[in-house]
Amino acid sequence: MRIGLDVSGGDFAPDATIKGAIDAQKEIGDEHVIVLLGDENISKAKIEEYGADVSKFDFIHAPDVIGMEEHPVKAFKRKKYSSISVGFHLLAEGKLDALSSAGNSGAMLVGAMYSIKPITGVYRPCITSILPKEDGGSGIVLDVGVNADCKPDVLYQYAILGSLYAEHVYGIKNPKVGLLNIGEEEEKGNLLTQATHKLMKETSDFNFIGNIEGRDLFGNLSDVVVCDGFTGNVVLKEAEAFYTMIAKRGLLDDYFSRFNYELYGGTPILGVNGTVLIGHGISSPLAIKNMLLLSRDIAKADLPNRIKTAFK
Repeated sequence: MRIGLDVSGGDFAPDATIKGAIDAQKEIGDEHVIVLLGDENISKAKIEEYGADVSKFDFIHAPDVIGMEEHPVKAFKRKKYSSISVGFHLLAEGKLDALSSAGNSGAMLVGAMYSIKPITGVYRPCITSILPKEDGGSGIVLDVGVNADCKPDVLYQYAILGSLYAEHVYGIKNPKVGLLNIGEEEEKGNLLTQATHKLMKETSDFNFIGNIEGRDLFGNLSDVVVCDGFTGNVVLKEAEAFYTMIAKRGLLDDYFSRFNYELYGGTPILGVNGTVLIGHGISSPLAIKNMLLLSRDIAKADLPNRIKTAFK
């Protein structure tokens, strides 16, 4: 397996990306190859600087960088030799099995939509976030930011995508799907959630357990939480802010420490023809390492092909 990493992506690149790649390679071993996309000379120099073996990695020279502030569509088309553009070209040709970046997330979404394209039948690809559970397990919430406005059939598909991800990557058998709402009753919510509940309540495509409220997010009531990207992004940012406040006050324990984004690294774009992960712009070496390990796990689970099968 060839796991691609955009070395130029992120606020602390290339140091953070190279350090993260070195740490990931130690865990992955020689079974899989981490392919570093960026300025080859800089990548090799940094690997040597940190005392690692250059021969453990493959390199693809991609000297251009898509900056965080650049327009995603324009930059992706104009900078054909950027690490992101080259990475998607190789992914589309089957020369990479996964691609990860902590760089311009908009450019990553553009690449996913126009280079490898959405899986046939998927209306709108989406991204997820982990929900640490009190008992030590994990759930997921989707969408968390790609699609602010959704229709009921889109949320229905999120439930399928989330169920496949939870089952085949996190090993949750027959995951319980909850629809995020302002009440448990079927008639509660806005027009979107009411119509979505009607679609979901008698389905056999996934294990729907009904509406859940915000207070249920970190409990065992559900494994997959479905919502529009506007709501999901608010949930994600609130959880990040809550972790930051607790950490500043020195109140972290085993549970609340699990809200640290670095432990998860990145989020996959679900519903496209390939394994693509987006990392936080401020990703540390630990976050980069865990993003690479997650990309390996998703590729090993053959998740894109499982999704294709489900949407035939």
